[in-house]
Amino acid sequence: MSRPPMLPSGRRRGIAFIVPEDWTPQQALAVFELLDDLREVVCSRYLADIQRTMRDEHQHPERPLTGPPSF
Repeated sequence: MSRPPMLPSGRRRGIAFIVPEDWTPQQALAVFELLDDLREVVCSRYLADIQRTMRDEHQHPERPLTGPPSF
């Protein structure tokens, strides 16, 4: 069974999507502005929680599964 592809965030779970190559600059700007607004709304509510979670994840990174444990 193959593993899911790595996302830009470094995670293997999430929403993977492809940006069409034929967007106009106006379409790309509209998406960029939407994402910027979404980030602002999410951060206004969850910034402290996000920072805490990111700090915890960096202090205790998940160990990659490279094979059976060695004893």
